Amino acid sequence: MSDTLAGRSLRAVWHPCTQMKHHEAQHPIAITRAQGPWLEAEDGQRYLDGISSWWVNLFGHGHRRLKEALIEQMEQLDHVMLAGFTHAPVVQLSERLAALTGLGHAFYGSDGASATEIALKMSAHFWRNAGRPQKCRFIGLAGGYHGETVGALAVTDIPLFREAYAPLVRLGSVVPSPDARAAQPGEDAISVARRAAAALAAWLAEHHASTAAFILEPVVQCAAGMAMHDPEYLRLARALCDRYEVHMVADEIAVGFGRTGTMFAHQQAGIRPDFLCLSKGITGGTLPLSAVLTTDAVYAAFYDDAVTRGFLHSHSYTGNPLGCRAALATLDLFDELDALAANVALARALDEAFLPLKQHPSVRHARRTGMIWAWDLADAPSDFAQRYQREALARGLLLRPIGSTLYAMPPYVLQPDEVRHLGEAAFGALCASLDGAAA
Repeated sequence: MSDTLAGRSLRAVWHPCTQMKHHEAQHPIAITRAQGPWLEAEDGQRYLDGISSWWVNLFGHGHRRLKEALIEQMEQLDHVMLAGFTHAPVVQLSERLAALTGLGHAFYGSDGASATEIALKMSAHFWRNAGRPQKCRFIGLAGGYHGETVGALAVTDIPLFREAYAPLVRLGSVVPSPDARAAQPGEDAISVARRAAAALAAWLAEHHASTAAFILEPVVQCAAGMAMHDPEYLRLARALCDRYEVHMVADEIAVGFGRTGTMFAHQQAGIRPDFLCLSKGITGGTLPLSAVLTTDAVYAAFYDDAVTRGFLHSHSYTGNPLGCRAALATLDLFDELDALAANVALARALDEAFLPLKQHPSVRHARRTGMIWAWDLADAPSDFAQRYQREALARGLLLRPIGSTLYAMPPYVLQPDEVRHLGEAAFGALCASLDGAAA
């Protein structure tokens, strides 16, 4: 073990969001190559990547078009700072994202948490430039997750992340989630959305004078156990933000780029946010990159002779040409493969493959939005997530439950035999993990 990649990793690498002592019982799996939806380990074992490697991989690993684009870009320009310079990939990507969203003036970061930080800082600085510096607080949804840097933690309502660093964080406020699972007798998803929007209205009526922005994950709150809500909530929230002069920040870091069935989740409500945060799938799962898109009005508030009125944020790799070129190639694939339409048929096939799992007597709230599936487990053992992941890996499948919620978010390139494998292995791992707990 000591000479394997896993052993060396345990000595040298501090793994993310991991209690390293747990690896005494279950060593990390050393992946040596990946192709399509498959990961291949050092020992030759293959795993179907049912969660798209933390939700980033859209068109499979090692896609030829993405590799070709990156090689061509590397031969032309690997990096140049974006302060005082520019380059074709960042200009072209910004133009294409503006055309897709109606939001221009793209500002780039390295990851999702950075995008959250940029949007929150930009909102508060906007109000300062507008002569209203008291508007500097933020509000989000119960169970919301927006990243783990200090600023992003301020609007993240996941206790595991928030409590450990509470002394460092200026905590934002939360309002009830429109999670459709909260339906009371006689309510449907739209009713829950309207009830949650009424709570937001009451909060804004009292606190709008000090509130800069309302941030939410449109349609699906992923880290909250894939909490799904009706787009009616977005329409009502947009109207409330307009009425009370509060920015609306759509965090589509996880749910953008086709995950919910539309290119961007907020488009299902026919609304436009003031800020749109993008990352994860933006490069097809190849390189770290994030972007924040905003309106002409926000941009204009910073346009001035005074440096102090400019947006004061940067990092060395802002708008990196390689990341931007990968993003452009990813957008090309959406067009060439007609991916959104193709995903409709793929989702139907996966619905059928997941039917035995959906019908398991322990499953509650089976649900799907676009290419995201989730199932809650009743009376799940406390170690269900760890137990399930082990059983899935033993069946050649990578799935990682969130607490007692099992979910799948696969790449968009599954073939019929891979659809069958995903469904059968997911169901088999569920049966084995629950039978083992009962024993």
